[in-house]
Amino acid sequence: MKKRISEFISQLLIASSLLLISAPATGQTPAPTKVKKKEKKETPLYQGTAVGLEIAGLASHLLGSDILSSEIQIQSNLKNRFLPVLEIGYGKADAVNDGTNLHYKTSAPFFRIGMDYNIMYKKTHLPGYLYVGLRYGMTSFSYDVDGPAMTDPNYGGLIEVPYSYHGQKSNASWLEGLVGIKVKIYKSFCMGWSVRYKMRMSVKNHENSEPWYIPGFGKNAGSSFNLMYHLIYNLPF
Repeated sequence: MKKRISEFISQLLIASSLLLISAPATGQTPAPTKVKKKEKKETPLYQGTAVGLEIAGLASHLLGSDILSSEIQIQSNLKNRFLPVLEIGYGKADAVNDGTNLHYKTSAPFFRIGMDYNIMYKKTHLPGYLYVGLRYGMTSFSYDVDGPAMTDPNYGGLIEVPYSYHGQKSNASWLEGLVGIKVKIYKSFCMGWSVRYKMRMSVKNHENSEPWYIPGFGKNAGSSFNLMYHLIYNLPF
């Protein structure tokens, strides 16, 4: 019996020793793994420059319109979000008003400056973007207007006074609000269209005449809508 008890105690001591030896290895608290935080990539300020040509006005004139309006657009991309733009164009009209039978003629350059805002600036994987924008436009021009002779009431209809004014100098300014889309079609080539709401700010009229058409703005009215279509090339720098 004593022998069995001593064997049991010795086995218990051996087991206890093994547990003590293995305890530090098995009971040791693992060192916390450091989780690397994903570094947020900073979008570079300058994202490129694009040059565009407005072709809707050219196409309309080739199809028979009495009005021609086209422009070149130069636009930079800042952080894929802010898009400052300069538009330089040329407009002309050589038309007869069916209501008044007046012949109106003018041609002049115009300028616009403004900013677009890329609504989808976070989605850089897309081949284009949707944007809203604002423009300030201005032009200085001269126009000719001719119409049927008018009868002078002071002389009983015996004298007709010609209605003809040439070289009438004028200027105008306006604001444009717009929404548009730009889509990549092949490599650095893109296309885009925009719908614009134009609001006239000022126009110079004369005592006996007023401009019927304003280059860059359109027909002389308080406001108007316009649809524009651009072919765009992203410059390789």
